[in-house]
Amino acid sequence: MNTPALTLDDAQKFIIGKYLQMQFNQLLGLELLSFDNTQIKLIFNNKSQLIGNFEQQILHGGVIAAVLDVASSVICFCNALSRITSLSKEALKDRLSAFATIDLNINYLRPGRGKKFIVSGKIIRTGNKISVARAELHNNENKHIATGIATCFVG
Repeated sequence: MNTPALTLDDAQKFIIGKYLQMQFNQLLGLELLSFDNTQIKLIFNNKSQLIGNFEQQILHGGVIAAVLDVASSVICFCNALSRITSLSKEALKDRLSAFATIDLNINYLRPGRGKKFIVSGKIIRTGNKISVARAELHNNENKHIATGIATCFVG
């Protein structure tokens, strides 16, 4: 049975929804602020489960790495979809199962202090098989906490 092709917008919404429904990403509290084909912005609140240093009340470095990876991964995958002319939901799921972050470099610039955090991801280069994105984490005072560059297998 043939399933109808998804529009690019529907496919991208499906992918973003899948990422935001992941239990770990729900624990992080990630919510979508904005999205287009080349960039994404997510927001999350600071909470006790995300603290890595209780004396200083700063985000755990793994939390910072995770949110930079999510923003980079989502924008790489969604941007790669813009090159595909026809895609069913089943084909999209198959393609997603092969998707992977293959490298993630992080620069921790200052302690992760804040009440809210915004993580943004932006495409640097996109290809048929590999895409690269830059992600930045800022706090509610717009202080730059960390930057990451992710290389993702998209095809």
